[in-house]
Amino acid sequence: MDAITSLLDGFAVALTWQHLGLALIGCLLGTIMGALPGLGPSNGVAILIPLAFTLGLTPTAAMILLTSVYYGAMYGGRISSILLNIPGDEPALMTTLDGYPMARQGRGGEALALSGVASFVGAFLATWGLVFLAPLLVKVALLFGPAEYFALFALAFATLGGIASKNQAKAAFAAALGLGIAMIGLDGQTGVPRFALGNVHLFDGIDFLVAIVGLFALSEVFIFLEHRGDGSGEGKAATVGIGRIVPSFAVLKNCTPTMLRASALGFIAGVLPGAGASLGSFISYSLEKRLVDRDGTFGTGDPRGVAAPEAGNNAAAGGALVPMLALGVPGSGTTAVLLAMLLALNITPGPLLFQQNPDVVWGLIAALFIGNFMLLAMNIPMVGVFVRVLLVPPRILMPIVAMVSFVGIYGISGSTFDLLVMIVFGVMGWVLRKLDVPLVPVILGVLLGNLMEANLRRAMTISDGEWGALFSSPLSIGLWAVAILGFVLPIIIGPIIRKRIMMRKDAEGAIVD
Repeated sequence: MDAITSLLDGFAVALTWQHLGLALIGCLLGTIMGALPGLGPSNGVAILIPLAFTLGLTPTAAMILLTSVYYGAMYGGRISSILLNIPGDEPALMTTLDGYPMARQGRGGEALALSGVASFVGAFLATWGLVFLAPLLVKVALLFGPAEYFALFALAFATLGGIASKNQAKAAFAAALGLGIAMIGLDGQTGVPRFALGNVHLFDGIDFLVAIVGLFALSEVFIFLEHRGDGSGEGKAATVGIGRIVPSFAVLKNCTPTMLRASALGFIAGVLPGAGASLGSFISYSLEKRLVDRDGTFGTGDPRGVAAPEAGNNAAAGGALVPMLALGVPGSGTTAVLLAMLLALNITPGPLLFQQNPDVVWGLIAALFIGNFMLLAMNIPMVGVFVRVLLVPPRILMPIVAMVSFVGIYGISGSTFDLLVMIVFGVMGWVLRKLDVPLVPVILGVLLGNLMEANLRRAMTISDGEWGALFSSPLSIGLWAVAILGFVLPIIIGPIIRKRIMMRKDAEGAIVD
């Protein structure tokens, strides 16, 4: 009952005209950013962080705006998946398997509306899970000492590659690179400069907002400059049919059990650090195919093949907020960006967040409920508008992204040096993406590196330099065991999963042809 009471207090915070307006704007912008291939929720949130600071928003207002963008982008990722067969982000990959065939059959509007309903169900149920699970996790988190927190951070890094990662070695390299960047600046214990190259600007370390905007937003601009003029992604929406907008009652009834099962699986996948929406989407689709695909209709335009991954990935988006708020460990790439925003606002996520900043936490959770209903009401009537948005040429979109990035970062720091650093990170992000190295582990390394070092040193100080202290409690042993399993298991299972994804993509392509 305490959670319900706190949630009602949160609605009192969220139900103001400013917060409702920001939630609406965030949902609309997030849906558009999610629909544009390549941007996705991580980039969408990163692009708008400078805007939140430029507008001088309060912590509650800023987090409502950015989480609304997050949920909106999870909704929007399905639009290009269904209409263009181009996933807006990784979690939307599974939606292409049945969504695009439905669009080719002239049922694009029905597929979009059904995915909107499934997204609503997944996100709505996951937000209830956040209401009840996060406070319980806070109580568990109070058992954590320095050694346990170090093991928890190690778990986050070990599982970052995820089951869908193409290469665990590249994920490990990216995490090490992020940790190395976090070491730049003055040593927190001795005050000695590290890796600063004699530049006083680097004595304070690398601002993680600069790193995030450079790696995500600016690298997207460089990718566009590399491929400018190839015309990819333009005009493809004309090859599909929209048809009726509202799915029939029979279709909704048939998909309801699918949405409920997928929501539960997706939420569990989201709560696991590093698993994220990609795993939620994949296991939801795979389980439904095994349970209900008796006639082999999955991959040919089965509505359940749209409902399952959409409910799964949106439930995972809500689940990923649980460890971020309760433990200070992000459950996905986008929540890592949100974690950076909280830290920039001088708010420390973790067990004390619910006591020290209840207005931020519960106002945010209440805004998620409101945003879900906004997105449901917005997505179905605006199907035609989103189709037009997909046709916006990148030559117009990318300069806007670059302008927002530069103006926002300069507005935050007032330093031209930070702009140069952001360009360096943009080039680094472009190179890493060319090499197929994931960017999220880099960001997490920059975010958590100093905290990880501080907890390691604290544990060593308490134990008088005894390394066995890192494995001295049952909780830390359990975390290390999960970390090792989370790193090794994808190496074994990952190739099998990727092979199945490619087989389904090939089968879908053969059917379309």
